[in-house]
Amino acid sequence: MILTKEDQSTVEFQRNETPDFIPPDLWPPCSHDLNPTDYKIWGCMQEHVYKKPICDLAELKQRLVKVWADLEQMIMDEAIDQWRKRLKACVKAKGQHFEHLL
Repeated sequence: MILTKEDQSTVEFQRNETPDFIPPDLWPPCSHDLNPTDYKIWGCMQEHVYKKPICDLAELKQRLVKVWADLEQMIMDEAIDQWRKRLKACVKAKGQHFEHLL
């Protein structure tokens, strides 16, 4: 991974200010198991969006916007709180399946 000078400066700041900071070279590539939207938020939204049948695309869009607006902050906080634990489990599993480690 090649970082710009600005990115390098930001990473260095994070290392100094946040002892548990995970640097970009240890970030995994795109992983649904490590994306808070995928492992927590979307599932919560689906429960509400699909409670009743959807007639058309316009209704789907309307429901998605409404459910997103009504989503409790607590759900977002829980998703973010799980992130570091998931990253550590991923590292422990050497990038392989890690749900069993959570």
